[in-house]
Amino acid sequence: MSEEVAYQTERLDHLGIVAGVCQEAGIAEWLDKLAGDSRRSVSVGKATVAMVLNGLGFSNRQLYLVPQYFENKPVEHLLGEGITADMLNDDCLGRTLDWLYEHDVTTLFAGVALQARRRFGIAAQHLHIDTTSFSVSGEYTSKEEGDPVPIAITYGYSRDHREDLKQWMLALATTHDGDIPLFLRPLDGNSSDKEQLSAAVREVMTQLRAQVPGEHEQRIAIFDSGGYSEANMKSYNEANIWWISRVPETSTAAKGALEKEPEQWQALFDGSGEYVVRTMELPQGKERWVIVRTHAQVQATQKQMEHQVKKTQQEWEKRLWHLSNQAFGCQTDARTAWEKALKGKPSWLNATFSLKEQQQYQQRGRPKKGAAPDQTIWSLVPTLAVDQAEVDVLARKKAAFIVATNILDAQHLSHEQVISTYKEQGGVERGFRFLKDPVFLASSVFVKKPERVIALSFVMVLCLLVYRLAEHRLRRQLLAMEQTVPTQMNKPTNRPTMRWIFQCFEGIDLLHIRSGSHWHIQVLGLQALHQQVLRLLGPVYSQFYFLSP
Repeated sequence: MSEEVAYQTERLDHLGIVAGVCQEAGIAEWLDKLAGDSRRSVSVGKATVAMVLNGLGFSNRQLYLVPQYFENKPVEHLLGEGITADMLNDDCLGRTLDWLYEHDVTTLFAGVALQARRRFGIAAQHLHIDTTSFSVSGEYTSKEEGDPVPIAITYGYSRDHREDLKQWMLALATTHDGDIPLFLRPLDGNSSDKEQLSAAVREVMTQLRAQVPGEHEQRIAIFDSGGYSEANMKSYNEANIWWISRVPETSTAAKGALEKEPEQWQALFDGSGEYVVRTMELPQGKERWVIVRTHAQVQATQKQMEHQVKKTQQEWEKRLWHLSNQAFGCQTDARTAWEKALKGKPSWLNATFSLKEQQQYQQRGRPKKGAAPDQTIWSLVPTLAVDQAEVDVLARKKAAFIVATNILDAQHLSHEQVISTYKEQGGVERGFRFLKDPVFLASSVFVKKPERVIALSFVMVLCLLVYRLAEHRLRRQLLAMEQTVPTQMNKPTNRPTMRWIFQCFEGIDLLHIRSGSHWHIQVLGLQALHQQVLRLLGPVYSQFYFLSP
């Protein structure tokens, strides 16, 4: 008599890669060691990894729907023996979020990120620091003075242009090498950039000096103009923090530096623009300012100026047309009115006028020859012209920006390195875009307690950490092995995004075959590209797809 055969299919897709990063980084291991023996059916570490799998699983579910997400996933294979989808309920995950909040998410993430950086070989010499906002729906308790509410979820300046919604903010620091996050701090929704960026810079530098004391001489903090002020720079100098920042164009010193056209610009090595260097004696100390002007920015500014010039010229033509229809009793009155009307005129718009004399007679009909007029009135005939040369000069000035640093020695950090290092600030901004992308994470925060919002920020940035570690490892291995993978356009690249790789892994299933009392597992849909990626990532990742190294 033949044995009964049963089949069961589970969706693995790219989750094996996510689980592999979590395992290699030791996320669950590190959290569980800190939590100790909690006698939970699902440990804090495993529950946190489950939320990362959900966050990076193309899902957008509230906590109570997470078990539904895992229903057709190989939960035991990904998280450990004995764990099932129904164990990952809102009670389990809610208690995990509460534990994360109680143990300070900033400290927790610093420990996890340090361990991950060491295991993946990530350098942290250049640190990019910034803040952003996350909009939320629903009512949240306002934070009053002395109130135990941990952060104020309230109205503030919205980076998402959703001033109608309350929000909370997040400070984030990433490495130059791989855009790996290594610091987070949840903030009040109405926090000031000047204050919070400065606090984040000092906190992350202090944190890293305590973790890796031998590296602080090489470490540089990079941030946007929101963190630049006399008080902030003075505090960084006193704390022996090296920094690179964009100088706000609104400052008096910056206006003066940009207004004066340098006698000689130096061309950038790649030919993309030019720069000039100035050493500034400022109240906060001496700084090296690199004034930069790229060809692309000049073209973009000229295009903006063309639109502005056209609009402004039309406004002034209309204003002076009304003036030309006025009658004046004498030339002096006409000239006075002209001078008054020109107040606020841009310097690149040249305005001239001529006076038109008109004689008026009280007698009706044609006046007699030689008759004296009863009165003479004067009107203005205006002419407007755009000084294109001045517009071009202004566009070039507007296209310039200032990157400052307190590293005065160009032998230690060249002028062009100052520029290129600052331009990598886009790495932390890409991290924010990832965190707000509904493809990976919920587009809005579903939890309603501020404490759990803080804990969820830890999970969100942990998702970013896992994603960036996988991407960095794959790109580094492709470069080292001189291999490529196809892009969406089927062109070879050695710098694929992990988002594209995750999409390539869609459709990989685990087929469980039961014959009598024996189970056999078969991987379905594993193609040559998948095998290449897994072997490049390493044996930890291959094991989740039952692929031999």
